[in-house]
Parts: sequence; C-alpha cells; structure tokens
Amino acid sequence: MLSRTADHLFWMSRYMERAENTARMLNVNYETSLLPQSAEATEQGWRGLLSISELTPAYLQRYSGFNGRDVMDFMVRDDSNPSSILACLRAARENARAVRGALTTEVWETQNQTWLEFNRLLREGALARDPGNLFEWVKFRSHLSRGVTVGTMLMDDSLHFIRIGTFLERGDNTARLLDVKFHALAGEFFGAGHGKETHEVDFYHWSAILRSVSGFEIYRKVYRNVIRPELVAELLILRPDMPRSLAACMNEVLANLKLVANQQSGETLRRAGRLQADLQYGRIDEILATGLHAYLTQFLARVGDLGGGISRDFLVPETA
Repeated sequence: MLSRTADHLFWMSRYMERAENTARMLNVNYETSLLPQSAEATEQGWRGLLSISELTPAYLQRYSGFNGRDVMDFMVRDDSNPSSILACLRAARENARAVRGALTTEVWETQNQTWLEFNRLLREGALARDPGNLFEWVKFRSHLSRGVTVGTMLMDDSLHFIRIGTFLERGDNTARLLDVKFHALAGEFFGAGHGKETHEVDFYHWSAILRSVSGFEIYRKVYRNVIRPELVAELLILRPDMPRSLAACMNEVLANLKLVANQQSGETLRRAGRLQADLQYGRIDEILATGLHAYLTQFLARVGDLGGGISRDFLVPETA
C-alpha cells in the first residue's frame, strides 16, 4: 500500500475516534456538573477536562474563566482548537475524501454525512439547547462509522491501518481520562471520615467516569460489587475483555500491526509487543503500589513513541 494512502486512512480513523472521545468526556463533565457540589469543584472538573487534552494554554488565550458554556464551546465548535469535535470531524472527512477510492461507498457517505449533519446541528443551536443529546449523536455517528467500516470493507491493509489508528487513539484517550479523573477523585474522596452524602457523590462521580467509556454496566457484570476506585482502574487498564481498556486497545494495535508488518517495522512491532505484554501480565496492586500517575504517564509516552514508529515505518514522513 502507498504510504500516503495508509497515512490518510490512519488519521481518518484517529480523528473520528478523537471526536467520539471528546464527546464522551464532555458528556460526563456536563452530567457531573449538574450534581450538588461547590462552584470550585465544578470549575475544577472543567479544568481537568482541558488538561486531559493538554488544551489549557490554548483555551486561556481565548477565554478568561473556566465554566461549562465556554469550555463546551471551545471543545465542540471552536475552529482555533484543532482537537474540537468540529475540527476532528472535518479532518476525518478530508482524509476520507483524499482516499475516496480506497473506501467503500458506504464508508465515504457515512463520513461525509456526519460532517454535513454536524454543521446543520450547530447552526440550529443543538449545543445550547441540549448538549447531552448532541454528544450522544456524535458517539452514535462514530459507532455507525466503525460498524460500516468493519461491515463493508475488504479485510486488507486499508482496514488494518484504520483499526490501528482507532485503537491507538482510544488507548491514549482512556489513559488520559483515567489519569486526570482518578487523581482528582482520589484526592477528594479517599480521606477518612466519609459521611453518607459524600459516599453518594463519590458513587455518582465514579459511575459517571465508567459511563464515559461505556463501562458502568460492564463493571456491574464483572465485579458485582459497589464501585471501588482500584477496580475501576483494573477494568480500564488490564481487562482485555473491556473494549476501551488499555489492554484491549493494545491487543488490537499489535494484532493489526502484525498484519501490515514490513522489513523496517521490526522495532516498532517489538515495542508494541512489549507494551501489550506488560498489560497482559500486569497486576493492579503492583501498578497502584508504584503509582498510577507514573504508570499512566509512562504508558502515554510509550504510545506516543509507538505512534512515531508507525509513522516512520508506514506513513508519510513528517516534515520539519
């Protein structure tokens, strides 16, 4: 496959996945902001969302304070923010258009219609009217795009590069979400002397995080227990049967990398395999004992390095 075609397919899927992940994070923040809590706690939630995507400096160049309306506007439709949902859907559509011949008609039409419909919804005021409904729509369109891709495309290199992009992006986002949210809630809720009301708020915040990765029902089915932070971390890091866990994402990345391997990708494949093995044989008590933040920071660095290796081995070389 031509490196330019692989590059467009890889980034098409990454941008679509990023749009969905942003919608998921915005939705969980929007829902938790409606819970009874101090103004400081609400503001901290919106700050945390921006820090997940490393967008705080860019946000502060345009806005003076942290509130839901401004953060959602910045993350949904701000053209100056390359990670906004609008920018991601545009980039996904443009990458799809560039390799129209490598896609089935159904995949292209899904990408194109998503872009056109999202613009129509913004013009009609969907964000101000019902943010939660708009975020659910973005998630649904991403699900539709993924389903149409798997259901209609030939299982060749084109599909493999799409899958690599999807799961590399998903693993990166899950790690960022878990790092920021776990750190914030651990500091707030793990102290002694919890009262009944504190435990109720604790439950709603942790359940909101699980719902942001479609993990609430899965947690109940797997653990059949009250929501415990260490089990949330185990589910989202080490469970290979949890679709958005780090382990599941790296299993998919490694499997698809093996299918497109070439003579120069040996080192990238080795690093992917080592990262996958660390997740396969890891234990949550060991991770927590050494520090969850340090573990997730290292994971993000390794995923970034892996993305760089994939670019060098398969995709269009980055220009200086």
